[in-house]
Amino acid sequence: MTALIVAVPVVFTTTAVQAAQAQPAANPQSNAVITWNIHAETAIYEVARQSPTASARSFAIVQGAVYDAVNAIAGTPYKPYLIAPRSRPGDSAPAAVATAAYRVLLWLFPGQADSLRAQYEKSLAAISDGRSERGGIAVGEATAAAMIDARRNDGAFSDATWPVGTAPGQWRPTPPGFLQTGAWFATLKPFVIGDPGDYRSPGPPALSSAAYARDLNEVKTFGSATSTVRTPDQTEAATWWDDPRLVEWAIKRQLATTHRLGTLQTARMFAMVDVAAADALIACYQEKKFWRFWRPVTAIPLADTDGNPATDADPDWTPLRTTAPSAEYPSGHACFTSATTASLRKFFGRDNLSFSAYSADSGTTRRYTSLSKAMAELVQARIWAGVHYRFASKDGDQLGAAVTRDVLNHAFGPRNN
Repeated sequence: MTALIVAVPVVFTTTAVQAAQAQPAANPQSNAVITWNIHAETAIYEVARQSPTASARSFAIVQGAVYDAVNAIAGTPYKPYLIAPRSRPGDSAPAAVATAAYRVLLWLFPGQADSLRAQYEKSLAAISDGRSERGGIAVGEATAAAMIDARRNDGAFSDATWPVGTAPGQWRPTPPGFLQTGAWFATLKPFVIGDPGDYRSPGPPALSSAAYARDLNEVKTFGSATSTVRTPDQTEAATWWDDPRLVEWAIKRQLATTHRLGTLQTARMFAMVDVAAADALIACYQEKKFWRFWRPVTAIPLADTDGNPATDADPDWTPLRTTAPSAEYPSGHACFTSATTASLRKFFGRDNLSFSAYSADSGTTRRYTSLSKAMAELVQARIWAGVHYRFASKDGDQLGAAVTRDVLNHAFGPRNN
């Protein structure tokens, strides 16, 4: 008899709106950090179409350089990430932000030189010529150069591959593309933490266990493309959270806008989130490579080989959403979103933040009243999407939080602490 756990839906108010309505308009005169974060998203995703994993590295590079530039111009009230170049009173923070972001984006995406240069010139045109602008440019040039030097030859986009197995429980490439991508993130140079291998997860439950059967049967029932049990709201949540134009990007900008953060605090918040998320994914991908556990899209059609009498094979089973070309355990999205929510909680000093974001994939906006409620839904949504077991998302949440705690204990705090 098939064991089954019925997931209790987490319901949030949803409203379909246009993307432009859901995201705050950038104003170069008010917050250059938000403006250049949007430019970064354009370069990283809209043009380069980097994967969510690869984009985590790119955003961390951009926002780390921007943070160091703004922090230096503010008199270095917070610990520098890499450097605190000399600045003079009156140096232009918008010029520093634009220069730092422009230089690292140009290094990351030399093929986008024309469009990036146009954005940079537009930013500088809004700043009065003179010593203030020149000083800001010099600071931005210095922090960008330090970041580029730190990330050169960091292991990005190497030819590393995932270990492939054929035994029950072992990962193998998944449909529809049966690709081998993203394993390089497991050996990427961390941004803050020392050894990513220090962060260990308990591992998947044994294939013969009741816990494994319970979680496999849950995703089999709720995550199927043809599920009759998953509710419309659960389907929407699964799609919303799985949008490759990550909703977390818009949430950061909305929080900065609604809380009226100035340039320095926006730069600090963005750097905290993006650097912690990148390091959480590095540790997460090391664990993926170590455990190399099979995805539901592999396990469910082969359930008659797992030695568990409580699981039944369904050779025609397919997930609601396309499975990412990486090993199953732990969930990378859970690691990433856990790092994001933990960083925001640390920055704002509370969990009860209200925010929303629009997803083009779902065509809707979802709204939340706390970081913990959003994270709880993400864990559920990976099951509803058919791409992860519950244990992979729960353990990814814990790993992401552990890495973030260490990152923020060592970086971005007040300088005198």
